[in-house]
Amino acid sequence: MKTIKSLLSIALFGVLLTGCAATAFIEKDAAVNFDRIKTFAWLEEPGDSGAIKKNSLQETSLRQAVKAELEKASWQESATQPDVILKHDIVVEKSLKESNNPLYSQGFTRRFYNPYTRRINYIYYPSRFVGYQTNEYETREGTLTITMIDANTDKVIWQGWSTDELNNRNITSKEIQSTVKNIFKKFDAGK
Repeated sequence: MKTIKSLLSIALFGVLLTGCAATAFIEKDAAVNFDRIKTFAWLEEPGDSGAIKKNSLQETSLRQAVKAELEKASWQESATQPDVILKHDIVVEKSLKESNNPLYSQGFTRRFYNPYTRRINYIYYPSRFVGYQTNEYETREGTLTITMIDANTDKVIWQGWSTDELNNRNITSKEIQSTVKNIFKKFDAGK
């Protein structure tokens, strides 16, 4: 009985965690047959190897997560003659969020004298809903965008992105991996 309860609590916890995942969005070219695509490469922009330093931990984590998801669709990374070129953007920005909290009045007791019974009685008035209190707070949001470009035509054929609130100043490796999985849940290579 204990194992059933523990399994149910683990399953409930898993459902709660997946419910907290950010929503991913995709756009794709309906004319492209993704069944014909088998190889990919990363776009190396000028400055990637030069003076501009990227966060190599984020970069490595992102590339590994995307590669793992694309390998599930039987795609392979190829430095020569890829079918698609991958590009990504990570943007972290400040934003204002609002939270609305319900407000209730204070419950109270009122005393009154009943002249017929010559006693003092009490009536309790419970708290009542009076409205909402709105609070604004500053937060950081991270947006990850992954773009697939046809290597022959230089045309964008697929793009997926997701925005989520961050707990840290930068996006962590765990957040990158879960966001990539979330984006690629909507990636259907066969359609």
